[in-house]
Amino acid sequence: MKKKTSAHPYIESGLILIISQVLVFALAFQEKHFLESQEITPPEVSVGFPIIYFFVAVAVIGVILFVVPQQALKLVLKAVFFILLGWGVFVALGFSLPVPAALAVAVVAALMWLFMPKIWLHNLLLLVALASVGTVFGVFLAPWTAIVFMLVLSVYDVLAVRFGYMMWMLKNLSVSDTLPAFIIPRTISGWNMDVRQTRIFNEESERDFSVLGGGDIGFPLILIVSVFFAHGFTRSLVVGGFSLLGLAAAYWVQRKLFKGRPTPALPPITLLSIVGYLIIYFV
Repeated sequence: MKKKTSAHPYIESGLILIISQVLVFALAFQEKHFLESQEITPPEVSVGFPIIYFFVAVAVIGVILFVVPQQALKLVLKAVFFILLGWGVFVALGFSLPVPAALAVAVVAALMWLFMPKIWLHNLLLLVALASVGTVFGVFLAPWTAIVFMLVLSVYDVLAVRFGYMMWMLKNLSVSDTLPAFIIPRTISGWNMDVRQTRIFNEESERDFSVLGGGDIGFPLILIVSVFFAHGFTRSLVVGGFSLLGLAAAYWVQRKLFKGRPTPALPPITLLSIVGYLIIYFV
C-alpha cells in the first residue's frame, strides 16, 4: 500500500507560522493587560544589545559543538533544550494560570519531550517556546530596531548557509536529538516518528523530511509583537501577513533558484515583513 503523502512542506510551514502568530497575539494581549494593570513601562532596548547577544550565543554554541565530546554534548544540549522548552510553556501559561500550575505543566511537557521526543511534540513545544520568546523580547524592541536586527541576521543567514556553517551546526545538533528547527515529514505517519530515528541530514532521510529553522519563525514573531505594542493589533496583523508571504517566497526561491538545496529563508521573510511595515507606517 502506498503511503499517503502530506501536502507540500510550505503548507505545513505556513500553518506553523500562522499558528505561532495566533499564539503570540494571544500572549501579547495578555502581556499588554498585565503591563497596564501593573502600570509597568518596559524599557526600550537599542539594537546593539540583541545583535551582540545573538552572535555571542552563536559563537559559544559553535565552540561547544567543536570542543565538547559527543556523549557529554548530548547531555548538555538536552539540558539546555529541556530548560528552553519548559520555559516556553511556563511563559505561555503564566499569564492565565497560577505560577505553581504553570510550572507543573511546563515540567511535565519538558519531561514528555525528554522521554518521548515525537516529531509532533517537538514541533509543538518549539512553537510554544518561540511564541514565548517573541512575546517576552518583542515588547523591548521598537519596530525599526527589530527590523535592523532582522536585517543583520538575514546577512548572517546568507553567509552561514553559503559557507556551510549553518548545516554544520544543525548536523551536530541533530546528532544530540536537539534540533532547534521544525521537522516536517513528507508522510502523514511521519509526524508520530521519534526525533531520534529521523537522522535528518542523512541522504536517504533528506527525502523524507524537510527542516524549517526556528529563527525563521521566531524572529518574525519578535517583530510582530514589537509592531503590536507600537501600532496596535490590526497593523501588526498586516506585518504578520507579509511575513507569511515572505515564507512563501523563501520556498519559491529554494525550489526555483536553489533547486531544493539548503536556502536561507530569513532574508525573504525579512524583506516582505519590511514591506508590510512600510505600508502600515506610511498609510
